[in-house]
Amino acid sequence: MLLAARLAIILCLPIFIAVVLSAQNAKVSQPTVWASKPDVAAFEKIENDRLAAGQRAIDTLLAVKGPRTIENTLAPFDEAVHQNNSAGYFAATTTHVHPDANFRDHATTMLTKATAAQTAIALNHEVYNALAALELSKADAATRYYVQRQLLQFRLAGVDKDDATRARLKKLNEQSTEEQSMFDRNIADGQKVVDADPSELEGLPQDYIDRHKPGADGKVRITTDYPDSLPVFSFAKSEDLRRRLTLAFNTRAYPKNQEVLSSLLKTRYEIATLLGYTNWADYNAADKMIAKGHNIADFIQQVDDASRPLAEREFQMLLAEKQKTNPGAKEIWDYERAYLSESVRRSRYDFDSQSVRPYFPFMQVKQGILDTAADLFHVSFQQEMNVPSWDPSVETWVVVDSGKPIGRFYLDMHPRPGKFSHAEMSAVLDGIRGKQLPEAILVCNFPEPTATDSGLMDYGDVQTFFHEFGHLMHHILGGQQQWAGVSGIAMESDFVEAPSQMLEEWIRSPQVLAKFAHHYKTGEPIPADLVVRMNRASAFGRGFWTARQNALTAISYDIYKTKPDNVDLDQVTLEDNRKYTLFTPLPETHMWASFGHLGGYSSVYYTYLWDKVIAEDFFLQFDHQNLLNGDAPMKYRRIVLEPGGSMPANDLVKNFLGRPQNMTALQHWMSEEFDGGAPTTKPAGQ
Repeated sequence: MLLAARLAIILCLPIFIAVVLSAQNAKVSQPTVWASKPDVAAFEKIENDRLAAGQRAIDTLLAVKGPRTIENTLAPFDEAVHQNNSAGYFAATTTHVHPDANFRDHATTMLTKATAAQTAIALNHEVYNALAALELSKADAATRYYVQRQLLQFRLAGVDKDDATRARLKKLNEQSTEEQSMFDRNIADGQKVVDADPSELEGLPQDYIDRHKPGADGKVRITTDYPDSLPVFSFAKSEDLRRRLTLAFNTRAYPKNQEVLSSLLKTRYEIATLLGYTNWADYNAADKMIAKGHNIADFIQQVDDASRPLAEREFQMLLAEKQKTNPGAKEIWDYERAYLSESVRRSRYDFDSQSVRPYFPFMQVKQGILDTAADLFHVSFQQEMNVPSWDPSVETWVVVDSGKPIGRFYLDMHPRPGKFSHAEMSAVLDGIRGKQLPEAILVCNFPEPTATDSGLMDYGDVQTFFHEFGHLMHHILGGQQQWAGVSGIAMESDFVEAPSQMLEEWIRSPQVLAKFAHHYKTGEPIPADLVVRMNRASAFGRGFWTARQNALTAISYDIYKTKPDNVDLDQVTLEDNRKYTLFTPLPETHMWASFGHLGGYSSVYYTYLWDKVIAEDFFLQFDHQNLLNGDAPMKYRRIVLEPGGSMPANDLVKNFLGRPQNMTALQHWMSEEFDGGAPTTKPAGQ
């Protein structure tokens, strides 16, 4: 897949020994990307060397005389993809994680250069004609599909346009990359601080209060970083504190991102119209599972129809909870949603989210996820010690299959200034069978354990960790391909969230939790009745969660579906929130400014809901009495993950399910709140 398209995906008590014994003898000859400890000059040399190697491969391809073959045409083309992707991944990762702002600035420049190199290839008539002339009758299916998809990508890049148009497209793509990078940077660099009176921390966990001591002026400083802000939204009794922090959180990149996003919309609109599309949303759907822009609108309506009855029922439960202290209340502000949800879980389900936190210290959760993934995917993990990286907190791990290393990943799990402030899995290297191991990084912002603090995680933190690890295993297991261009998560980008969202479901398994959810002080396993109540309580709110995701989907689509001059960012976000959710948004939040997916996913945020439909369909194929046993785990690995991008995503779905996905599983998932918790059997029709 072309680099620009792949970068758009970019996409946290006792310490157990973190090495699986069967992996101890696995050796990796491939040095890590940070092995040379590069300064800015060395980093830029690495990047320029990779881009130069990519250009040499293209020169080799173009110098061919005579018939076009896999060996003399596709092989050098894929080498160019390999080199340019490597340069782009390294630059993109560095912009998100390097602690030095100056280094990040240089990385942004190199990211623009890497994208420009790939755009130049995508607009090269001769390269396109060479691939189009390939004799593929004797090629394997993966190779044929690779070429077919590349030719589509070339056409979507504008290779068939005149010279002036191609030159303009090249400039616009470079501009888009720079603007998207700046949009992301402004969010990462836009940390804000809210001063609070110590009394306003009432309701928050004691370890949180212990970490937030008053300063000399008697005030507590709370930042908009996730470990600081998310507990406040859920647990702080002070409504005013929750409101102030919500405003700070959603305006952390405002007003900086107003001009940046407006410019990005115009750039992308011009790209789309130059290529013959009515708008960016239509253009951006052309190589996706969903195929057409208007299908996004249809999908939004289908989700609204499926979720609204349950969302309304849940909203009334929240409103009743609010009316206990405010009898005349008729509406619920969006910033009240998390707090009232916790209140309902306590009063109706006898469950307090804080009650599970002592069973989720960071180090145990990390080990538990490694153990779960090892059992599920039939691999093992080995930590590489004393490996240089961009920050001392980063860990380096090797994935081992049948005694052989098949990939490497990096864990960058805790917040620091200037770091990407959400959670993501980012590719570092594409896997190429017999030539290069796939590598990836998890970038998260979970509480950091210290000598006096175990780094207790919320339920949502653990769920996020499972989610991102799902991406990671997809990249590694799908990264054993002949071609870099179909390696890892290289399929249509509206499939990429399905494996990660499915792995989230493993947090609900008593069998899985028994492996790692032990009290950080006593070592006692999480009580079975607490797990039952946790699952019942976690099922509450799925209707309005789906409705909120649908609102975000509509925002991303509506912003990109029309001419940018017609877009009022505040109006779109407010109206879509009111239309698809029952909560009242704060008008002064300008939430679009810190909605990072408007840069990378742009108009296709629907991916999360689209893939939730697929993920729940996948999940119902496993034995819910024992998720790690039976044929489903290896069938899933072989059929869904291992092909990477070597076939259409719709085929991956049909090959595993025996049919296309449908809404039945999502509706079943949403209604579990009233059906007694996690499913044990498949719903009718499955």
